[in-house]
Amino acid sequence: MRILRWFCGHTRRDRVRNEVIRDMVGVAPIEEKLTQHRLRWFVHVQRRPPEAPVRNGVLKRVDNVKRGRGRPKLTWDELVKRDLKDWNISKEIALDRSAWRLAINVPEP
Repeated sequence: MRILRWFCGHTRRDRVRNEVIRDMVGVAPIEEKLTQHRLRWFVHVQRRPPEAPVRNGVLKRVDNVKRGRGRPKLTWDELVKRDLKDWNISKEIALDRSAWRLAINVPEP
């Protein structure tokens, strides 16, 4: 945001909202871009062979560790499931590269 503000000639003292700056420059919201990259990595993992460490669960968190009190941490799997549900995308499209790219594309305004 600092670079975008500098690009527009505004400083934090001007008290211009981030949304206004993004609209002036024509940049997509950061939340959508993060979701797009997370879903792209999800498909990369899904296309790996089943014996790959990232696919067969070698890199997963150990479940027998005692966790602290409070709300459980949000896992990557849960976040990807929520993103797929929010964007109305099914896992079956993951094998078709062109359809997947169209489904997760975040257009620049």
